[in-house]
Parts: sequence; C-alpha cells; structure tokens
Amino acid sequence: MPGGTSFYCSHAIRHFNDIDYKLVTSLAESEMKTVHDLRDKGVNVKAITSKNSVYFENIYGENQDSRTQRVLAKADPFAIEHIDDVNSGIFLLGALLADDFPVELVEYLSEKAAVAIDCQGYLREVRNENVFAIDWNDKEIVLRHVHFLKVNEIEMEVITGFTDIKKGAQQLYDWGVKEVLITLGSMGSVIYDGCTFYKIPAYVPSDVVDATGCGDTYLTGYLYQRAKGAEIQSAGEFAAAMATIKIEASGPFNGSKEDVVERINTAMQHVPEI
Repeated sequence: MPGGTSFYCSHAIRHFNDIDYKLVTSLAESEMKTVHDLRDKGVNVKAITSKNSVYFENIYGENQDSRTQRVLAKADPFAIEHIDDVNSGIFLLGALLADDFPVELVEYLSEKAAVAIDCQGYLREVRNENVFAIDWNDKEIVLRHVHFLKVNEIEMEVITGFTDIKKGAQQLYDWGVKEVLITLGSMGSVIYDGCTFYKIPAYVPSDVVDATGCGDTYLTGYLYQRAKGAEIQSAGEFAAAMATIKIEASGPFNGSKEDVVERINTAMQHVPEI
C-alpha cells in the first residue's frame, strides 16, 4: 500500500482547504497511479520519475509503539534542480532513508524558508534489506539549518546520547533546531523552543487499529497550525489529536478540523512527565 511522509501528510492536509500545499515526490513509473489518485483528490503534486520507488515492509507486534522494518527497494535521492522552482513558507523533508536529501539541498532550502525534518529516515541503514538504527552522520551540519525537528525518545537518545528528555531537547536546540518536537507514543509529546518545555497530552483512542503514519500525521497537524499562526501549545495539541484520530482507523487521517477540535475538548488525556 502507499505510505511514507508524502502519502500521510498529503492525505491529512488535503482536508484543510485554508492552506496552500504542494507535494514534491519521487517514485517509479509503475507507481504513478498513487500520484493520479492524489491529484484526483485535489492535491497539487510534482512527480519526479525514479528508477524505483522506496519499498518498506513494516511489522508490528501487540505494542503499536514499536515495529520492525525491511527495505526491498530504494528511490533516487532528491537534488536541488528538483525543487528550485518551488517556493514555500515551510519545507517538510520526509526522508525515508539517510541519503534521500543531500546536505547541500537542506542548506539551499533553508535559505528560502523554514525547514522541517522528521529524523527517522536519517537513522536508518539498510543491510541486505534489513533496517538497522544508526547515528545521524551529518547531524550537526544539517541541524543548524533546521527550524522544526521531530524525533521520538529512542531517536533522541541515538542522536544526542541522552535519555533525559530535557537534556536531549536542549542538545538539539544547541545544535541549531528552533523547535524540537519529541514524541513519546501513547505517553504524549514534548516541544522545546529554547525557553519553554511544552507538555503535549496524548489523547486516548477508542481503539488502536493502525499506527503507521501517526508520526507523519502529528507533524502535519503541527506544521499546519504553526503556518496558520497558532502558538506552540495549541499547535501541539491539535497535532496529537489528529494522530489519535488517525490511529483509530486503517489508512491516512480522514477527519476534519472540527473532528480534531472535538477530540481535544472531549477525549481523555495523558500528560507526559519530564
């Protein structure tokens, strides 16, 4: 099935018609039906033809907070010429693998707008199709150009060496990140802007059906709200509620802004402790 940041972000944000959004994606000709489907749903897509599409296998156990993965094919990396005609207030780089976005591309985009990164792809090394967790080799070079960074607690420890949320967030901020988003699964999330640690609650779902894409949905909701001028706390709560709605059904987020607001106002909460 289609997946990745490009898929989950596009399907989530298409429900909000008060924001200008464009997807730049790279995939094989054999998977172009996915692009056509997105366009039919009103998503503005620039598609770059690659020899292969990246192909992941995700395996979940009973605990939906964790998974094992294999990579069965890789797409070609992005280049500056693929994006030099695209202008935006925020560029979200949804890396699936560490070499998807070269350092020079991140530097180039940061001169045009705020760069957002979900770090999970940068911490994946593929060996004989199996995915292994690695450190981010160019992290101190890349992160000085990043405004928004999303990590989970395990990724934070790999990158910074700290298990303590506050110390890890402060290290990422010291490396240049302006807004550090640390997701803690069903325990909530924490956002740090160099001054304040914002405790973002997790909203308890009615059922856990499909966790794939929850992180992408969270980041989409947060960036959407920040682009609209929301403060960090309210943007984080909106993001968390979106992720909760998404986890209750298979496939991408398919709710409305009103659904998200209602969830914030009515759902049971779990506030993280740091």
